[in-house]
Amino acid sequence: MDSAAAQTRARRNVAVLVGAQAILGAQMPMIFTIGGLAGQSLAPNPCFATLPISLIVLGTMLSATPLSAFMQRFGRRAGFFLGAASGAAGGAIGAWGLYEQSFAIFLAGSLLTGLYMASQGFFRFAAADTASEDFRPKAISYVLAGGLASALIGPQLVKVTADAFVAPFLGTYAAVIGVNLVGALLFFFLDIPRPPKPSVDAPRGRSWGELLTTPRIAVAVICATVSYALMNLMMTSTPLAVVGCGYDKGAAADVVSAHVLAMFAPSFFTGHLVARFGAERIVAIGLALLGAAAAVALSGVELANFFGALVLLGLGWNFGFIGATSMLAASHGAHERGRVQGMNDLIVFGGVTVASLASGGLMNCSGGSAVEGWTAVNLAMAPFLFLAGAALIWLVLRPAARPAE
Repeated sequence: MDSAAAQTRARRNVAVLVGAQAILGAQMPMIFTIGGLAGQSLAPNPCFATLPISLIVLGTMLSATPLSAFMQRFGRRAGFFLGAASGAAGGAIGAWGLYEQSFAIFLAGSLLTGLYMASQGFFRFAAADTASEDFRPKAISYVLAGGLASALIGPQLVKVTADAFVAPFLGTYAAVIGVNLVGALLFFFLDIPRPPKPSVDAPRGRSWGELLTTPRIAVAVICATVSYALMNLMMTSTPLAVVGCGYDKGAAADVVSAHVLAMFAPSFFTGHLVARFGAERIVAIGLALLGAAAAVALSGVELANFFGALVLLGLGWNFGFIGATSMLAASHGAHERGRVQGMNDLIVFGGVTVASLASGGLMNCSGGSAVEGWTAVNLAMAPFLFLAGAALIWLVLRPAARPAE
C-alpha cells in the first residue's frame, strides 16, 4: 500500500473510532453517574455503594490481557464487537438486578460491563496501529476527543431515563443496551489488518519482567496508572458527595458532564502538544492539574467547587493519560504490541480497581458526614501524585532517558 492510501486508511480508521468513542463511550458517564447511587440503594452496607463501579473496573482489569491476546489473533474488529456485546449484556443484567432489587445480580452485570470498558481502552491503541509515526500521537488524541460527544450524550440520557420506570435507574440501564447495539455497527467500517502470524524465527519480544525494567515503559505505566486511578477515585465519589451535600441528582449529572467534557475536549490538541513539547512535559502538566483538582475540592463544598475540581480532574487525566500512552506506544515494537498493551491495561485497571474500591470506603466510612468523606478522598491523592512525579523526574534526569528504550 502506498503512503497516500495508507494515510487515507489511517484517517478513516480514526474517524470510525472517534464515532465509536462518542456513541459507545456514552455508557460510561451514564454508569459512573448513577452506579454509586444505584449501589447505595441496593447495598446492604453503605460502604459498598461504589462496589458496582469497582467491579466494572475489576472486569476491565481481568479481561484486558486476554482481550489483547484475542485481538492479536483475530483482529481489532472482532475484539470490539465482543466488547460491545458484553456492554449490552452487562446493561441487561444490571437492569434485571434493579428490577429484582438484587445487589448480587446488579454486581454481575457490572463485572460483565468491564469487558466493554477494556475494549474501549484499546480504541486508542487501534488508532495507532495504521498511523504513521508523525500521525500516531494525534490519532490517539483524536480518538479520545470522541469522548467529548459522549460527555454530552451520556449525562443527558441519565436525566431522561433515570426515573423513566418505577424502579429507579432501570431506564438508564435499558438505554445502555441500545447504545451498545447502535455503536457496534460502526465497526463494520474499521479497516485494521490482523497482525501477521509470527514465523518460527520471528523475535519473541521481551518478557513482562524485561518490559517493566525498561525505564521509559515503567514510568509510562506508573504515570498512566496514577492518572487514571486518581481520576477514578475522585469521580466515583463525586455523585455521592454532591447528593450528600444537599444537591440533587441533576446537579450530580451536570458535574459529571462537565468533568467528562474536560476529559476529552483537550484531545483535539493534546496530540499536537505531545508532538511539539514531548510526552514527559505533558504528563507533568497532567499530574499538576490533578493536584490542583484536589486542592479546589478541599477548599469547599459549594457547587462551584465541585465543578471546578472535576474540570481540573478531567484536564489532568487527559494530559497525564494521553502523554503516558504516547510514551508507551513509542517504546515497543509491533511484535510486542499485544503483550505490552495487555500488560499496561492490566496494571492500569488494577490500580483503578483499588482506587474505585477505596473511593466508596473513604466517602461513606471516613467520619460521619459527606464533607468528611469527600475530604478523605481528596487527601488520599497526595502520596500517589508524589510517586508519579518522582518517577517522571527520575526518567527525565537519566542520561539515556530521551531515546526510546
